[in-house]
Amino acid sequence: MQNSVLVLESLKTGWKAHENLKGSHPQCIAFDSRNPNRAYCGTYDKGLWKTDDSGQTWDSIGKNEISTSNITSVSVSPLKEGKKDGFSKVYVGTEPSALYVSSNGGESWERMNDLNKLESSKSWSFPPRPWTHHVRWIEPDVNNLNYVFVAIEAGALVQSRDGGRTWIDRVKQGPYDTHTLATHRKMPKRLYSSAGDGYFESFDYGESWNSQTEGLRHHYLHGLAVDSSDPQNVIVLASIQLNKHILLKMQSPWYIGDRRMEKSGRLFRMVFPNPREQ
Repeated sequence: MQNSVLVLESLKTGWKAHENLKGSHPQCIAFDSRNPNRAYCGTYDKGLWKTDDSGQTWDSIGKNEISTSNITSVSVSPLKEGKKDGFSKVYVGTEPSALYVSSNGGESWERMNDLNKLESSKSWSFPPRPWTHHVRWIEPDVNNLNYVFVAIEAGALVQSRDGGRTWIDRVKQGPYDTHTLATHRKMPKRLYSSAGDGYFESFDYGESWNSQTEGLRHHYLHGLAVDSSDPQNVIVLASIQLNKHILLKMQSPWYIGDRRMEKSGRLFRMVFPNPREQ
């Protein structure tokens, strides 16, 4: 069941798996909180897809407006706007890097052209394929409808404060290679970045950054999750930095960040170690 989307259905007798989009190389999936049966899936070389029946069937969308079939990120705003029965705003990122936005459930798309006019765009490059780059992560702010953050792999973490019309370029002390970014309802302005160049936090919407890595044996980070009820509890996925990206995921131990009021500040302690390192 490789390179497909699996939907698990809970039954009285156990679980049933439904396999869809076979051979499509899914890269990302996002759900619309206003429409529980609606989800979007981005694939590499097969474009963007949507479902309105919780993943039982899928329809291809955006083919005439999204300039490439390489969809590397998709995200749905958690904040409501417009009609009560409408769709939430959807952001789609591609390779090469471009950002598209839809406010009508994917019926039409608009490219946010100013993203590619940033000064840093001249140096964007993905090391395994240095002739190109892509949008790795899109994070619509959970507190401000018009704020959205975009991570380019590799080269920049940038932001827009007007829904993608205009952009603020990366700051020098910020993360260069963000893989996952998070915002938190209980901590407006706070950003969490899990990046190839370490772990970063900002408390002012990315105008300044600090990096806390004490306790991290490996500083090449992939995933990140923040406790929804406690913005101080953070989990990151880390690995040894290797030239071959695929090997990073195979050798990834888990760490948890525990915010304590101690002299050492933020500490990391291991939760699940990599058996190969024991």
